[in-house]
Order: sequence, then structure tokens, then C-alpha cells
Amino acid sequence: MYQRASFRLNRLDWGLLIIIIGFVTWLLTKDSGTLAYHWQWSKAIQLLFTPKADGSLPYFFDGLFSTLRLTFWGMLFAICFGVLLGLGRRSNFTVIRALSNSYIQLIRNIPPLVFIFIFYFFIANQLVPLLGLESLLREHSGDINLLQQFLFGSANLWENLTAGVLCIGMISAAYIGEVVRSGLDAIPKGQHEAAKTLGLSTWHRYRYIIAPQVFKVIIPPLAGQCISLVKDSSIISLISIQELTFVGTEIANSSGMIFEIWIFVALSYFVLCFILSQLFNYWEHQ
Repeated sequence: MYQRASFRLNRLDWGLLIIIIGFVTWLLTKDSGTLAYHWQWSKAIQLLFTPKADGSLPYFFDGLFSTLRLTFWGMLFAICFGVLLGLGRRSNFTVIRALSNSYIQLIRNIPPLVFIFIFYFFIANQLVPLLGLESLLREHSGDINLLQQFLFGSANLWENLTAGVLCIGMISAAYIGEVVRSGLDAIPKGQHEAAKTLGLSTWHRYRYIIAPQVFKVIIPPLAGQCISLVKDSSIISLISIQELTFVGTEIANSSGMIFEIWIFVALSYFVLCFILSQLFNYWEHQ
């Protein structure tokens, strides 16, 4: 049964809220002095909502939708791959356990930025030709339907999207694998033995007995990792993928409205992460 969370604020909450509101008010009203910065909120909002020259979606929202695609597909890939890694860590086969553990330890002990550069500039350049995907990712005619446009964006950017999804997905999968492994370890052995006693197969044992319990256990750490994936997607801008941070950088540099644009970028990430946290919070209380 879902229980509504209590939103009553204590004295510390009220104190922090007053400090934050006071600081934000000071920033918004200060026109001169130490900051020597003139806020241009109306111009910034107008710039963000101005369509492109061809009348298409504003550049800022292009980046926002690119981030949504990147995080959605990256999260889907990371969860699927992470579950396999978590199960691999509990496998009865030594080789599978060793491979899963080696991958997790390797990824978790390499800085994400270093991994992204290695993957993008070396592995991706070899992987696409090896799999014969040049015609799809690099030489596509650009003639796509609305569903493909909505799910994957422009055809000329499919290779960038694929590289970005694989990069953040492979990084997050290592952490999700450990989350799944810890969830499996938290289930008492008696649950497995009881399921075997009932004559359930391995698939049905995990599907109906183990998986629902594991899911309840891992929701909080899984939520944290998925939210981290949304924020970590900003690193992908360094390999020229036109997501929210990349677009924000270009708009801020070209307009000179540094603070305004970056505050809008930060608010966009906050809204995405907040919605995701509320979604996981709802699942946790089901």
C-alpha cells in the first residue's frame, strides 16, 4: 500500500529554506557591486525559446531532448547489462564470475572521463566497421519517420547517440551490477531452498520468488545510480554529442549570458532528476 510521505518542515528546514530564498533573492536583485554582473533574464528566456532559422525546435530544447534520449537508452542498457553482471557475480561457473568481477572492478577503478575518451576515440572507431554498421550510423540517407525521429533523433547523429549510450551505459552497468549482487546476497538462503522444495525451475524461482524481493531491496541504491547516470550524461558533451550541457555551453558562450543560461541548464537537470527520484519513491512504497 502506498503511503503518502510527510512534507512537514522542522525548524532546521525552515532555516535552510529562508537562507536559500534570501541568497537567490540577493542574486536576482543585485545589479552592481562585487559581482559586477547585469542579469538579463528576459533576453535569456527569449533566446532559449527562439526557434531555429528553419522554424524547427529551439536549439536549447534540441539539447534537452537529446539528453532525454541519451539517458533513457543509456539507463535501459545499463539496467539490462547490470542485471546480467549481478547474476554473473553469483554464477556457479568460475569463468563467468571472474569475467563479471573483472569488468566491474575495471570500470569502477577508471575515471569515467578517461573511459569515455578511450571508448569513443578507439573502440567505437573499430566497432562500427567491425559490425558493418557504417551504412546505418554513418551513411544513412536521413529519410526517417516521426517515430524514429522521436526515439533516436536526427539520422546524421545516430553514431554519436550510439557511442554516448554505450559509454554511460557501460559505466553505470558496473555499479548496477554490484547493486544487484548485494540485493541477491540479502535474500535468505531459505527462500531458494523453499522454492526448490516446491519444484520450481531456476527461471520460475527467480521470476516469482527472488526477483520481487530483490527489487524491493535494491530500489534506493538503484534510484541513486539512475539519477547519477542522468547527471553523468553531461560528460558526454566532451565528445561533441549535442546534449544539454553541450548546447548550454554554446548558447552561453555565444550570448554572453553565462549565469542565466547555466542556471536554466541546472534547473533542467534538477527537474529530470527530481521526477526520476519521485518515480522510484513511488515504486518503493508499492
